[in-house]
Amino acid sequence: MLTVRYFAGARAAAGGVPSEQISAGSLEELTQVLTDRHGERLSLVLKAASFLVDGLTCHDRQAPLPAGATVDVLPPFAGG
Repeated sequence: MLTVRYFAGARAAAGGVPSEQISAGSLEELTQVLTDRHGERLSLVLKAASFLVDGLTCHDRQAPLPAGATVDVLPPFAGG
């Protein structure tokens, strides 16, 4: 199981839930599970989001996720 934490617009798109437990083997699989669970609004956020896996940026959506990892979903932020 993974702990998925949502921030800013990702949290809003996930229905306001701050975090949840999900079973997935890769970011690609995780995004599909989250889309199935929360719908198209979150899907759009996930397409533009950055992901941290145990605090490290992960760009490879095919890479295996370690069991028990924490995945942070960070949507694009405005400002500079």
